[in-house]
Amino acid sequence: MEVYEAIEKRRTIRRFTAPPTKDQLSRILKAGSLAPSPFNRQGWDVVVVEDLALLQKIGEIKRRLTLELGPPLSGAVEDMSRRQQEAFTNTVLLVIYQRIGKNPREIRFDGGGAWLLMENICLAAVAEGLGTRIVSFWDWAEEEVNRLLLVPEDKKQVSAINIGIPDVREDIRPRSLKVIEQWVHWNHF
Repeated sequence: MEVYEAIEKRRTIRRFTAPPTKDQLSRILKAGSLAPSPFNRQGWDVVVVEDLALLQKIGEIKRRLTLELGPPLSGAVEDMSRRQQEAFTNTVLLVIYQRIGKNPREIRFDGGGAWLLMENICLAAVAEGLGTRIVSFWDWAEEEVNRLLLVPEDKKQVSAINIGIPDVREDIRPRSLKVIEQWVHWNHF
């Protein structure tokens, strides 16, 4: 698959029918490791979560976090929180971490490298016929996930990626992109 085709086909998938195979996951992680990183620091760590009980607990954390986005008993937020939780079914979750450096530049370097790793992973998943969904945790939810995964204190959670076989019944929304003139500036802002 050509790189431009993978970029065009990549979409956020919220329903999966099965996780990737071990071989697919191995190839995807290898592709991630080829991401550029400042000074070749490769300042990332990935926790691969395939244990069903852990996935259910993390999905429940995400559901509770999503409920905080709207007023209590809001139907739209309740529905969104349920879909957020269900997206942890039939998937593998990759939780991406970076080092917490002693100076602010290290944090910027390692965070940027981790996002490039994630992009490589997402594009490699497309080439494998898989779908991905980037999911983030913050505040108390990030702390709960870190405790579940026994993460050392010198690591900072960047984000996470669900990977699996896309459910063909999912309604994938078309992209609505800004025209290039709205966000590209030549020579000056």
